[in-house]
Amino acid sequence: MVTSKHTLSEAPHTKPVQAFETQCPFCSVQCKMELIEQEAMGRKTHLVNPIENPASEGRLCVKGMNAHQHALHRDRLLYPMVKVNGKFERISWEKALDLIKEKFTQIQQEDGLDALGVYGGGSLTNEEAYLLGKFARVALKTRHIDYNGRFCMSAAASAANKAFGVDRGLTNQLSEIPFTECIILAGTNVAECQPTLLPYFTRAKENGAYVIAIDPRETATTQLADLHLKIKPGMDAALVNGLLKVILEEGYVDQTFVEERTKGFKELEEHLSSVDLDHIADITGISVQHIREAATRFGRAKTGMVFTARGVEQQTHGYMGVRNFINLLLVTGKMGKAGCGYGAITGQGNGQGGREHGQKADQLPGYRSIENPEHRSYIARVWGIDEQDLPGQGVSAYEMMVKIHRREITGLLVMGSNPLVSNPNANLIEEGLKKLKFLVVIDLFVSETARLADLILPTSSYLEDEGTMTNLEGRVTLRPASRPCPGEVKHDWQILCEIARVLGKGKFFSFGSAEEIFDELRLASRGGVADYYGITYERLKREGGVYWPCPSPDHPGQARLFEHSFAHPDGKAEIMPVNNHFPNEQVNDDFPLYLTTGRVMTHYLTGVQTRRSHSLAARNFESFAEIHPKTAKKYGIEDQTLIRLESRRGSIIVRSKITSEIREDTVFVPMHWADLQNVNLITLDALDPICKMPGFKVCAVKISPLVI
Repeated sequence: MVTSKHTLSEAPHTKPVQAFETQCPFCSVQCKMELIEQEAMGRKTHLVNPIENPASEGRLCVKGMNAHQHALHRDRLLYPMVKVNGKFERISWEKALDLIKEKFTQIQQEDGLDALGVYGGGSLTNEEAYLLGKFARVALKTRHIDYNGRFCMSAAASAANKAFGVDRGLTNQLSEIPFTECIILAGTNVAECQPTLLPYFTRAKENGAYVIAIDPRETATTQLADLHLKIKPGMDAALVNGLLKVILEEGYVDQTFVEERTKGFKELEEHLSSVDLDHIADITGISVQHIREAATRFGRAKTGMVFTARGVEQQTHGYMGVRNFINLLLVTGKMGKAGCGYGAITGQGNGQGGREHGQKADQLPGYRSIENPEHRSYIARVWGIDEQDLPGQGVSAYEMMVKIHRREITGLLVMGSNPLVSNPNANLIEEGLKKLKFLVVIDLFVSETARLADLILPTSSYLEDEGTMTNLEGRVTLRPASRPCPGEVKHDWQILCEIARVLGKGKFFSFGSAEEIFDELRLASRGGVADYYGITYERLKREGGVYWPCPSPDHPGQARLFEHSFAHPDGKAEIMPVNNHFPNEQVNDDFPLYLTTGRVMTHYLTGVQTRRSHSLAARNFESFAEIHPKTAKKYGIEDQTLIRLESRRGSIIVRSKITSEIREDTVFVPMHWADLQNVNLITLDALDPICKMPGFKVCAVKISPLVI
């Protein structure tokens, strides 16, 4: 991790060319940095300086230090490409737009308005996420829009909305972490996924905090913990029932807080009366002693915070798992005060902002509901359309893919995402995408999804595309981007405006800059849960970031939520009983091991960008499977050899990595590779019934040496 600035080379043949201030395009911390281009011996070289900012405090990780390598890569798309006889050929923007008009119009005439789908991404700026939602509903009049953030934050977002009345990644500031007494890190590997946040937790340890980590694997994050609960995959909700049982029995309930600020405690109390700790220990793999230790440490601490991430959330009962962790905070009164709160550690760069302003199937800007008549009426007025013309709720990202497979959606626009690699049961996704009448992909590179496209449109990178992002703590930041676009590349927002124009909807998309779009977003969010109205580009430049909600220009932004009341009409948070859930797919003699997935430090999402960074790819150039030594011996697998992993849906080939840091009944594979190493060829496509999150984190597999 880098915290100090590089200095310009003083070599006589080296001279600075230009510098670009920007921020990292990857994780949700949104670290600020400066890219300096130099010229030496006729060649350009690049230096990266971290810039002081409130979130990362001037730190950069290895991904941020090397992000420019993909933006400057020779594989960048520089002009539109159309597929002719199975091969891509260059096409002009004018012809590309005419082709979109022809195909989109034909599809909707033949198959109906909802036959067109729009698939977005959690790394788009707020302006582009907002505009994509408006584009789907106004320019295309389709209800079918969703985005890859469905696979990232939907469980935590749904749980927070229901429990608190509002979802904002962290309910308090990052700066409070060092001053809390007990921290639970559940299903999160901060040290590798958001490494610039790690110093907050190390400072907490230095101040005497007790850290509890819940993870089936030993990771760089669990090494920080005082207590590591090496849980059986998928059993997080049950474990929390055990913790709650001890907290009630030992008298750690904050009765005043529960009575004055929550509802539903009696039902939880009745539910926990039937919970047996020995049974919890048996089904979770965590001893009663460790359950009691964790519960006691958290219960008696005066302050405490709980952080969840994909390990808890990417389950077919991820919503319930998060609800139970929130129960833990509510019954102990650890909400709405310094050093206390809940944090859903957002994965994608704009995973928070991306879900607030209309990319999700059920949402309108400002975190409004598309099914609420008052919300629909307000947004229709802002957009200047008849409310009756505003489509209703669509379906989740994976359900869109199922509709494509069934030929209910026959045309698709993909922006900032790679669904062929990121969706579960990827074989079905590929079959579906090949059935489409017309597929348009907007991307930096020819991704795995773009290979299947009929038309690819080149978009700008983070170095070229100005806009706002919202980090994991709800702080809106402005990402400057002054580097010129290469070739014929356009910004995502420009592409949407031009498509809308050829479709006859140009008057609704007459924007000349990202700031103009943001000003409309401010108005569209006004009065909503995620109220950005008081935030302006000028303020962001001056203040370095503003928390939402921020209802007026003179409002400072609300850094800590729920100090006096929760966001429900009665001001109370909702406690709810959660049953002991089990994974939808259980191991058996044919598939005897659990598979869980995750990330590594040097890569991001499906790897389309980071696999094109030579510095990052060199550190992890292929996928792997972590296997316990006893498990490897049982199945005749040697270290660093190619193996086959099979599930009921397919198989992949990866290299073995034998380690005692994982449970004997579990195999871990990262998610950043494609083709034969795409772990989502074998993951489970069952969905959480509440939030429609796929069960990425648990499925049954078998392993064997690769025999050629």
